[in-house]
Amino acid sequence: MLKNLLLSALLLLSLTAAAPAPSFRIAKLHYGGGGDWYANKTSLPNLIRFCNQALRTNIAPDEAIVELDSPELFTYPFIHMTGHGNVSFTEAEAKNLRRYLTGGGFLHIDDNYGLDKFIRPEMKKVFPELEFVELPFSHPIYHQKFQFPKGLPKVHEHEGKRPQGFGLLYKGRLVCFYSFECDLGNGWEDVGTYDDPPATHEAALRMGANLVSYALTQD
Repeated sequence: MLKNLLLSALLLLSLTAAAPAPSFRIAKLHYGGGGDWYANKTSLPNLIRFCNQALRTNIAPDEAIVELDSPELFTYPFIHMTGHGNVSFTEAEAKNLRRYLTGGGFLHIDDNYGLDKFIRPEMKKVFPELEFVELPFSHPIYHQKFQFPKGLPKVHEHEGKRPQGFGLLYKGRLVCFYSFECDLGNGWEDVGTYDDPPATHEAALRMGANLVSYALTQD
């Protein structure tokens, strides 16, 4: 019995020692204005788990929470933003977000329905010279590990509009991807949170993995 316990302990130690430390974390953006930045609580952990399995990434399993004026902003290669309501960036926050994005960072904005009229003017503070442009279905973001020849999957219906993927392109580089009329983050949530079929959940996770893959590999 003692010998078996010792062997089990040694095996556990060897497995623990062999497990590499996470390479990095991804973060959810905590923004001002009163909007529900904290929505979709299970989304990022599920997306991280899927990426680590499907893409063989080594992302820390727990998401970080970061504010725009935090110096920690620059430690995350991928930042996710969601919500339904009001968003407000201070001038200092807008400048810091611009430094982050022009310095190699990537922001995914996911309209959880109702975000559009708030986020567009706030991102104008960040890039006054840029406009959101709809990305063509041929864009590499739709053709990473998983193929989406028709663009974003439709997760939830709100106003019957088609899902659209918009981007901010700074000097030719996609620094921000904005998923609109899609509810991509809702599709990442735990199965059973909504009445989505498994295929919808899988499609949402695959598209999310494409976003992470693109953010980590683009020049």
